[in-house]
Amino acid sequence: MPPERFDLLILGGGLAGGLCALALAQRRPELTVGIVEPGERLGGNHLWSFFESDVAPRDRGIVEPLVVHRWPGYRVDFPEHGRRLTQAYRSIESERLDQVVRAVLPPERIIRAAAVEVTSTSATLDSGEVLTARAVLDARGGKAEGLRLGWQKFLGQLLHVPQGHGVAEPVVMDATVDQAEGYRFVYCLPFSATELFVEDTYYTDGPELDRELLAERIADYAAARGWQIAGRSREETGQLPVVTGGDFDRFWPADDPVARAGARGGFFHPLTSYSLPDAVRFASWLADELPLDDLAAATRARALQHWRRGWYNRLLARMLFHAADPPQRHRVLQRFYRLPEPLIARFYAGRSSVADRIRILAGKPPVPISRALRVLKEEH
Repeated sequence: MPPERFDLLILGGGLAGGLCALALAQRRPELTVGIVEPGERLGGNHLWSFFESDVAPRDRGIVEPLVVHRWPGYRVDFPEHGRRLTQAYRSIESERLDQVVRAVLPPERIIRAAAVEVTSTSATLDSGEVLTARAVLDARGGKAEGLRLGWQKFLGQLLHVPQGHGVAEPVVMDATVDQAEGYRFVYCLPFSATELFVEDTYYTDGPELDRELLAERIADYAAARGWQIAGRSREETGQLPVVTGGDFDRFWPADDPVARAGARGGFFHPLTSYSLPDAVRFASWLADELPLDDLAAATRARALQHWRRGWYNRLLARMLFHAADPPQRHRVLQRFYRLPEPLIARFYAGRSSVADRIRILAGKPPVPISRALRVLKEEH
């Protein structure tokens, strides 16, 4: 075995891995940190958006260099309810993540390759080279073994509308669109007066994604609003897991010797699939605690704590998928968005209080009561 080359070797240069590298560069610059990423660009081809309140003030320095777009608020629209909310909203582009991480890591520490064999202290690359480290952190994406899942799927396109689109602030959910097949909404981010990122998102039981259908839906949505599209300059698709239950010990066996981060460790919101708040918190914890000599056990313990805290959001996910008929699923979110803004902010940040949880479920549920009672008992 060759001598150790890194203090920490991160597998996967997406959001979770990139944030870990940035946090360590800021708070532990004496460490030798490397990233193994098979893609040409760190972060791939993605947009990540978040509410400013999702990130603790002491951690904003980690994410602030990545922010490309900022707005003072956002709105949501449902068939029977519309509302503007005053939480500041931010967006990150993968191009910026790539630029910022490459500015803090020397070129030789960013290895373009795929890891084919992994241990707690080494990674064998597809070239046959073996990299060694005090610890390896696997942030290569999600694993689903042991989990019961629904899916949130989307296609997003950046539309160029020369005459102007007239959207002043993000529309995080426009659920006034057809709901016949299940919960669906359109998401809009105005990057300029003539550039608008439009994403068609829907929740279904399976991960299959029909790109052509979603592209047609975006075109129809734009036509209904009178937008004359002159071109599309970026496109991304996604199939994100929504966790309704499962067995954590099957998902991450206690004897697994490799540390995990990001979706691979289950560090995301079970209902919304929203990963940025947990990715920032994880990166901050890693830089502060730095448990390199027992990283697998430390990250698993943190993931188990996250899993246990997530029971309530898995319950809400079951309400959405198992208790509501597909055309009525939007009513679950419509009801949620009538609640106070601070409660909504804490929910997205993964910090709901006991009082918040009671308030969300209080009153007549927007689903059949018999089904609601049944899903209360489900978990595994």
